[in-house]
Amino acid sequence: MGRQWGPSMRAAEQAGCVVSASRAGHPKAGWWSCSGVILSRSPGLVLCHGGIFTPFLRAGSGVLTATSAAFLPGDSCGDDLCLHVQWGPTAESPAVRAEPSHPGLSMPRCAGLEPRASTAPSRPRGRPLQPPRPAKLLLLLSCPAFRAHFTRLFGGEAAEHWHFVNAAPDDEVSEEEEEDQLRALGWFALLRVEPGPEAEEGCGPAVAVAPLGSVPKGAPLLACGSPFGAFCPDIFLNTLSRGVLSNAAGPLLLTDARCLPGTEGGGVFAARPAGALVALVAAPLCWKAREWVGLTLLCAAAPLLHAARAALASLTPNSAALTALLPPEVGAPRGLPLQDPGPPWAAAAVLVECGTVWGSGVAVAPRLVVTCRHVAPREMAKVQIHSTMPKNVAIWGHVVFATQETSPYDIAVVRLEEDLDGVPTPVPAEHFHEGEAVSVVGFGIFGQACGPSVTSGILSAVVQVDDTPVMLQTTCAVHGGSSGGPLFSTHSGDLLGMVTSNTRDNNTGATYPHLNFSIPITVLQPALRRYNQTGDLGGLRELDHAAEPVRVVWRLQQPLPQAPRSKL
Repeated sequence: MGRQWGPSMRAAEQAGCVVSASRAGHPKAGWWSCSGVILSRSPGLVLCHGGIFTPFLRAGSGVLTATSAAFLPGDSCGDDLCLHVQWGPTAESPAVRAEPSHPGLSMPRCAGLEPRASTAPSRPRGRPLQPPRPAKLLLLLSCPAFRAHFTRLFGGEAAEHWHFVNAAPDDEVSEEEEEDQLRALGWFALLRVEPGPEAEEGCGPAVAVAPLGSVPKGAPLLACGSPFGAFCPDIFLNTLSRGVLSNAAGPLLLTDARCLPGTEGGGVFAARPAGALVALVAAPLCWKAREWVGLTLLCAAAPLLHAARAALASLTPNSAALTALLPPEVGAPRGLPLQDPGPPWAAAAVLVECGTVWGSGVAVAPRLVVTCRHVAPREMAKVQIHSTMPKNVAIWGHVVFATQETSPYDIAVVRLEEDLDGVPTPVPAEHFHEGEAVSVVGFGIFGQACGPSVTSGILSAVVQVDDTPVMLQTTCAVHGGSSGGPLFSTHSGDLLGMVTSNTRDNNTGATYPHLNFSIPITVLQPALRRYNQTGDLGGLRELDHAAEPVRVVWRLQQPLPQAPRSKL
């Protein structure tokens, strides 16, 4: 994963653990489990997701939303709550024979999990896992700001479209189970782990926390969690996934790192500051309008620990010893605005509104924006362009060109009435390299509510006709509203193309956000330069007359075989 990830990988794996909850004396009543982060080893303090505690709440899960309190004491759960924490071997710890995991210890619907191949790859380990350690619930805590932003972005009318339970929309999930999971979003738990062998005390480096706002959009992140919770930890414990910070609204963060059920409560770490804990996984699967979004919902760690300090001070008279064990923050907050787009090249992404339709666009000149025809389909139509960097502005413009519906290229060009001051003009790429790291910037998911989102991936294919690139394929997560957004080279910041579509299965209606298509900037750049310098639309009009092989590519069809020549 590269040298830059070495410290973060070590910090993530040393801090990662899995937490299981059950009813004492009732093994058949079921088990619940999630991921967690070890904050301290001497004594042991663990922060994990609060969702596994909803079955044990004396007053029911409604207490999580019926009050504005930021925390609940540990005795809010019944006396039959039985907790265990398990983690991997530390660098200094001796080899300890791991006790067998509890049978059936898993998230719901994991019992039937099995490898799909004849031989399942296991996670190599130099030493066995530590045995599960008993733990005590100190408190349940939440971040009020996280809950407020969640309600703003996902509540009201939007709630009908969003789905956060740990199952696909078509899976059978009871209304009660779904309601419990939604109520528990944004709730976490602070646990105290009972001491073990003296040789283990103090093992492992202390985790440090990134201050809120210190990690910008587009910054690389490393998520560490245990898919399916305590099910088969020998294989799944501390599974790593890479992504970027896709968007932020205060302590509510989104990443395109791919997480699975059971990773709730897992830690998300930054490459810079190296190994700093940025957030905890709040919901690993997000669905919108019954389509998988491919983004993971996070809660920033710093405000959670602020809430933990305040709660401990009010609950425990002698809390100084415990609060001193909570990890420190490293670095200083950048003071970034909530809608900061991150990398400088990302500022070229703009929101395009044409009547009731909206999408994304890219500013290729101070008064010129390129978007998709299906966003702004009519020439001379009035369009409003919203830019978030360096400040929020709205500028009117008109569509000066839109390709015909028969054209394979889905293009519209907007001429603005004023300059987009301060917005850098991206450098167009001249060459494309399959496998290179790329980023898509667009206003999918939230529209203007949170500024543009950044998703990462690779340039998975460059499709050519007569040795000329005519289509780019990437693995970045692309959603409705991203159409017209720019595709950049992550390393150079060069503009590679413009996103036009992702992939839909016509038989099932499923949309695949990680398989999408862009028009190469080399197709557009000569015509755009000619129009910007002379006002001549001739070069753009030629896009309506693309050759048949190009049309075949964009129809996602096989090329027709060459007709056999007659021998007569």
